[in-house]
Amino acid sequence: MAARMTLTITDCRDEALQRIMHEHRDMLMLYCVKLTGGDRQLAEDVVQETFLRAWQKADRLTEERGSVRGWLKQVAHNIAVDQHRAAKRRPQETGWDAVAEPSGADDDPGVLTRIVLDKALRTLPDEHRTALVETFLRDRTAVQAASRLGVPAGTVKSRVFYGLRRLRDTIDPALLRV
Repeated sequence: MAARMTLTITDCRDEALQRIMHEHRDMLMLYCVKLTGGDRQLAEDVVQETFLRAWQKADRLTEERGSVRGWLKQVAHNIAVDQHRAAKRRPQETGWDAVAEPSGADDDPGVLTRIVLDKALRTLPDEHRTALVETFLRDRTAVQAASRLGVPAGTVKSRVFYGLRRLRDTIDPALLRV
């Protein structure tokens, strides 16, 4: 008797999951492709894991209890974040054919960009240059930069705005294209 009861619960879950998948599969796949930066295989893994979790809770996933779409998107987001964090902890795998000779500094297009940027930054007034360095090169928020520079956050934002404007006028965009 208990086996028959379990089979009935499983059947209900399967039907509920089929309904959920039919209604939300395309939306979830598009969402996951965006979440994974266009990596379709990774997006498919996220969708599969999301629907596995939906199957486990299929009897409780109804619009009366809350947005099924919202629940699916939140679960997919959490899975994608977990996978991203796990990938950052593991060393990147490469095959022997992917190993190439290291390029010299002269071949790196970033070197030229850095030289042009350094030269352009030196043409800026000190307050604009320090605001740009703190926010962009040291990756600080306006509030953090303001704290380090001893000025209000609005002043940092203003200096960044005018500094970027001067840089746009100074740097030839063709030099920064790679």
